[in-house]
Amino acid sequence: MRVEVLKSKIHRAKVTQAELHYVGSITIDEKLMEEANLIEGEKVQVVNVNNGERLETYVIKGKMGSGIICLNGPAARKAMVGDLVVIISYASMEWEEAKSFRPSVVFPDGENRLN
Repeated sequence: MRVEVLKSKIHRAKVTQAELHYVGSITIDEKLMEEANLIEGEKVQVVNVNNGERLETYVIKGKMGSGIICLNGPAARKAMVGDLVVIISYASMEWEEAKSFRPSVVFPDGENRLN
């Protein structure tokens, strides 16, 4: 039996940009992507802490160390600059593997940097 489990999580990152007239996605600082074990093009769920909105999109790599978290295209309507978001990805794996799997979870500071 397969089960979906949390694979990656960026917990309470601050939205730095919202670009409505851009092809849809979320741009994430490459450093945050690496630490959270996310890859470009990966499907993610974005949960807005400020307003409760939830959406699914895919990841675009942002400049390393920039702190960028930018909702693009229609997703830009779901958050305002300064909102806090949780970015989550899931993985499907066999039950036994899932029981011992440990997700990558990162907690950026107020500037989307990791200590």
